[in-house]
Amino acid sequence: MLGGLIMILGVIIQISAIKGSKATVQLIIGRTVTGVGNGINTSTIPTYQAECSRTTNRGLLICIEGGIIAFGTMIAYWIDYGASYGPDDLTWRFPIAFQIIFGIILIVGIWFLPESPRWLITQDRHEDAIDVIAALSGLETTDAAVTLQHSLIVDGIKASGHAGGEVPYSALFTGGKTQHFRRLLLGSSSQFFQQLGGCNAVIYYFPILFQSAIGVSHNLALLLGGVNMIVYSIFATVSWFIIERAGRRQLFLWGTIGQCLSMVLVFACLIPDGGKGPSAKGAGVGLFTYIAFFGATWLPLPWLYPAEINPLRTRAKANAVSTITNWLFNFLIVMVTPVMISNIKWGTYLFFAIVNACFLPVIYFFYPETKKRSLEEIDLIFAKGYLENMSYVKASYDMPFLSDREVEAMSRQYGFIDSDEETKIGGESSDNEKGDAALRNRTAGSNRSVQMHDAEEGGLRND
Repeated sequence: MLGGLIMILGVIIQISAIKGSKATVQLIIGRTVTGVGNGINTSTIPTYQAECSRTTNRGLLICIEGGIIAFGTMIAYWIDYGASYGPDDLTWRFPIAFQIIFGIILIVGIWFLPESPRWLITQDRHEDAIDVIAALSGLETTDAAVTLQHSLIVDGIKASGHAGGEVPYSALFTGGKTQHFRRLLLGSSSQFFQQLGGCNAVIYYFPILFQSAIGVSHNLALLLGGVNMIVYSIFATVSWFIIERAGRRQLFLWGTIGQCLSMVLVFACLIPDGGKGPSAKGAGVGLFTYIAFFGATWLPLPWLYPAEINPLRTRAKANAVSTITNWLFNFLIVMVTPVMISNIKWGTYLFFAIVNACFLPVIYFFYPETKKRSLEEIDLIFAKGYLENMSYVKASYDMPFLSDREVEAMSRQYGFIDSDEETKIGGESSDNEKGDAALRNRTAGSNRSVQMHDAEEGGLRND
């Protein structure tokens, strides 16, 4: 909600700029404010979705969020194209102002959504957390499955070392069973790889690349850019259907191979005749295949992976770091691409091809598979790898899929849940006890309601 409000404020600052009244400075300030709001949204929404989703649909839901980026880009592109035929003020004011509609949808929509149950428990709001768990599961608050899920989240919080209150950034750089630092690097590297792979060199500069490197007219280049955005959006939906079947690693690897080969095709076709000959059309094909592979794999995955790979204690901050990484290198690639094209021409695409090839060994040897795993199971994967001194990738494959009760048992095996944790020194109640007390009070309240109802009808129930 805060992110949406800040974005709207930034938009108002931008569209109210008037020529001759330091409009450039005002636009920069407005753009910066909008960027702050967008940063809040992009670092928070994947984490929120991950914590509110079931194991079976977490990948799908966050991939849908990632895919929507492509649809938003397509809408923005065609609005820009249409506005380019209008008067000067309309050309830039309307596309910027149109963002307000989505900001309002975000603010109104989030008003009706609950807080994440994991966040509520870290704030010691167990009854509220139980309500949300029950609502998300479609069960009664007194159901055994709700009780078990609540206990597992509490145990996961203990496993990550979250004792409530503000988590310091120094926690991101710790190791041990929780492997906070390794998981931070895994999530951030996925965002780093997404940008360094050249996606925005294609998305932002597609029309310019067609016009300067392939030699089509300005209007045709713009139209082809719009077609490219349509292709981008269509292929962005592919991950929705295969993410939980293929898994994260397979999509990362095949997407990287596809992007690498697409860049090879582009630079190879631009070498003859200085990129002005018939072979230049092949470069256009390479740009289209690149955006297809990117939309199907590398577009959504870096938003999903950090949100699920990081533990609860550091998830918010680690996801913020990964999002910062994304936007920083987004800015870098957007700034250097025109310079690279101007100076090394087809060498630009050779560079991106080599960079994509370099991703493959990192993904293969260091990225654990997380498909069909609960967030608590992912914690156990890293504990298993650390305690049994094995590759974390191997641990992700060796560890069987666990039920909620098996997760609880394995947590005890790895020392995340100790008997002395069940009651704190000095007689203070532990988080589990507080949650159990909340459930007992709720159950008692439910029973009293039943008894009162039956008493009104002539007696108490014996069943």
